[in-house]
Amino acid sequence: MRPGSLANPREIPQANRGAGIMNTFASAYARASLLVESRKHLKTLKVLALPVHWLVQDVKRNEGGLMCNLAARTVCGLLVLALARLTGAAEISSPDGSIVFSSSVNERGEPHYSVRFHDEVVILDSRLGLRFRDQPGFDDGFRIAGSESGESSEVWEQPWGERRRVTDRHRQLLIQFESVNPPRRQFSLRVRVFDDGIGFRYEVPTQDGYEFVNIVDELTQFHLPADAVAWWIPGRRFNRYEYPYHTSSLDEIHLAHTPMTLRTPGGTHLSIHEAALVDYAAFVLDHQRPNVFHTDLTPWSDGIRVKTGTPFKTPWRTIQVSPDAKGLLNSSLILNLNEPNKLGDVSWVEPGKYVGIWWAMHLGTKSWGSGPIHGATTGETKRYMDFAAEYGFDGVLVEGWNIGWDGDWFHNGDLFRFAEPYPDFDIEAITAYAREKGVRLIGHHETSGSVTNYAEQMEPAFDLYESLGVRQVKTGYVADASDIRRVDENGLVHYEWHDGQFMANQYLLSVTEAAKRKISINTHEPIKDTGLRRTYPNWIAREGARGQEFNAWGEPPNPPEHTAILPFTRMLAGPMDFTPGIFDLTFKGPDALHRAPTTLAKQLSLYVVLYSPIQMAADLPENYLSRLDAFQFIVDVPTDWEESTALAGEVGDYVVMARLERGGRDWFLGALTDEEPRELDIPLAFLAPGRRYMAEIYRDGPDAHWIDNPYDIIIEKLEVTSADVLELKLAASGGTAIRFRAL
Repeated sequence: MRPGSLANPREIPQANRGAGIMNTFASAYARASLLVESRKHLKTLKVLALPVHWLVQDVKRNEGGLMCNLAARTVCGLLVLALARLTGAAEISSPDGSIVFSSSVNERGEPHYSVRFHDEVVILDSRLGLRFRDQPGFDDGFRIAGSESGESSEVWEQPWGERRRVTDRHRQLLIQFESVNPPRRQFSLRVRVFDDGIGFRYEVPTQDGYEFVNIVDELTQFHLPADAVAWWIPGRRFNRYEYPYHTSSLDEIHLAHTPMTLRTPGGTHLSIHEAALVDYAAFVLDHQRPNVFHTDLTPWSDGIRVKTGTPFKTPWRTIQVSPDAKGLLNSSLILNLNEPNKLGDVSWVEPGKYVGIWWAMHLGTKSWGSGPIHGATTGETKRYMDFAAEYGFDGVLVEGWNIGWDGDWFHNGDLFRFAEPYPDFDIEAITAYAREKGVRLIGHHETSGSVTNYAEQMEPAFDLYESLGVRQVKTGYVADASDIRRVDENGLVHYEWHDGQFMANQYLLSVTEAAKRKISINTHEPIKDTGLRRTYPNWIAREGARGQEFNAWGEPPNPPEHTAILPFTRMLAGPMDFTPGIFDLTFKGPDALHRAPTTLAKQLSLYVVLYSPIQMAADLPENYLSRLDAFQFIVDVPTDWEESTALAGEVGDYVVMARLERGGRDWFLGALTDEEPRELDIPLAFLAPGRRYMAEIYRDGPDAHWIDNPYDIIIEKLEVTSADVLELKLAASGGTAIRFRAL
């Protein structure tokens, strides 16, 4: 053996194995490090790979004693670092080892990444990078200059939510990229790998020439497995996120909003989204090459995607990963990638249930504007408050109370006056009446997309609500997706997207201004949810998908599968104000196109399946009074939970969810199906062992069917324990709702 050659450890006497290995591989590491600078001699990799194999085998055999094992582990680590520098590669796995994130730089110096789940590559080689209008991009000519790794495990508590305690257990890798040639450029990719998925983001430090940047493109790709099935809604269309979901192959997608969920040919379920969207543009997925989706940032009106200065960091790009569909529902990845609560004491944020002067307007029996059928009158509001007080609801939402609703309010948002009521709405008398009844008025601000007009009145409008004891406000931004009206400092009008950087900041402004007055915000026509409720817990709910109102007038109305898709797509982002609880299911006649496409039992199941801390009983009071037996479940069901667990489900087919009331012992279960009837056997192992429960069951009757017999419901009681298995029989577009009352 000539000096400096790589020896086979088997040829070294056992007594000298430890020292010999250390000397041999210290030399190998030094030689590999020298090769890094020239990035030549890639064939050396094959030679360097042999000692790694020998050392791993040596560790497994435990030959050579402690010294040899220590040498093997140490030198393996050193050699892997050298190899990473030589190849421009870095890798990190999830705590349980099931998910592996790999990043590399190709021969052109372009950063890439891939993701493996067990033995399946779920994200194939995909590009990374940023491009700027006025500076060289972070796109090619880079190398991996170094990396830092770490691990974290903690349990944190939500002030309200689908579960009280959230486990955050992840491994982290910070990969530092720098340019090979002038001008000097640098950025980092921070990667966090959880057992339920991955988040990564760009972090750009202050550097010469990049003090202020206009981002014109983000190069992040998601190269997905061929033949995957996706559930998605179209991106960058006029109606924002309010479209029916498609179930299709990837080649049918052009632009898609996130979360976009898919099932790979290997059966793995993925959901692509983003977390912690602050001062940045949201993205849609642009299907460019076959199976390759590009992160298409929503532009400003002048075409720039993001305007910022260094240092800055992007939102997290997220990939939730599960071996089955129900695993996605049990993921807390989006929340874990957001910053902790910045508001301090938020005990004033109050989950609960509400009713409102709302559904009658969608039915056309009441109007938002003033006149003979004006909904927001003093008398009508007091009637709803009487109903709310009698049945234990926390608030009454009133829309159409302030000046500006008359005429074409969809296009005349500049006419809204957010602190001026119509003459037939005595807001002081109403809020005083609410206090007597033990309920609250829920406020409403509709902007019709005239955001500058709203911003100019926001402070006095919130001041008014604060003075009257209003603690929740529903905001609305009804306008086409690219028709947000922004007036600049020179009085010029520009039109922006709902999910661009400007509006990301405007939505957050409304939340922070409300927080100063201990007011919570429920945003309709929102920017998509990215988990900011953790950082700003008064952002209590959003819309952001087709809600119940589309059954009143939508073209087409929501199909039966809609609520079997939402949990696996939109609801992965966060709570949704869907407005369930319609009891008059055929409000325009049994043969009409517009109706609630469910059985009565399925409407009840929505209170458990579709999570929101502020659930609405959306129908008219008189319709509940006519079916008080079924209404009892809405009265009983909480909106704040100690724990939630998905028990079964397939995207677009069915879902079964169980939730434990916060601070209590009772569990609630919701199950629903699409247009197909189903029979499901559900083990009750989630119940506390050794305890008996009285199951109060609201289920489809034997002849129930959403089209011709939607009201067939059976309400019964059954004593059960955690050892029992419950058979659920779901009618076509049917459901089951259960309260497990602890005995």
